[in-house]
Amino acid sequence: MESSIDALSQAYQEFVASVAGVLEAKELSGGQKTQATDAALENFKQRWELFRVACDRAEELVESVKQRVGSECLVDEATGPAPANLRSSQAPSLPPISAVRLEQMSKAVRWLVIELQQGSGAANAGTMAAHSHPSAPFDARFSEDATQ
Repeated sequence: MESSIDALSQAYQEFVASVAGVLEAKELSGGQKTQATDAALENFKQRWELFRVACDRAEELVESVKQRVGSECLVDEATGPAPANLRSSQAPSLPPISAVRLEQMSKAVRWLVIELQQGSGAANAGTMAAHSHPSAPFDARFSEDATQ
């Protein structure tokens, strides 16, 4: 991750330097188009593209880490808290959740996303009840499950 940050920082510095080069070449030429201004603009274009590539790589890394962390959180929630010697003494303990409950929540979120994409935005309890599977078992620890 540190190398990605360094690459992004280096690309940014080179991009900023190329901007300064364009401004300097333009000032020296009196605002006229010259070989020096063309070269500075070409350098600027190359540095801009390199900076964009570095940004895209950094964004991919961030997305990858977000997905990994999200997956680990879901697994931790589904399987129960880590042993006391592995978790921080400051981290709150979450009660374990059943795999069935996790799947139900995942389906509910997918239905909400579909409804929002279709523009209904009417994601109320009635809509959720219409999409839940009636034969799915419930987790008694969650009071909202007991009322289905």
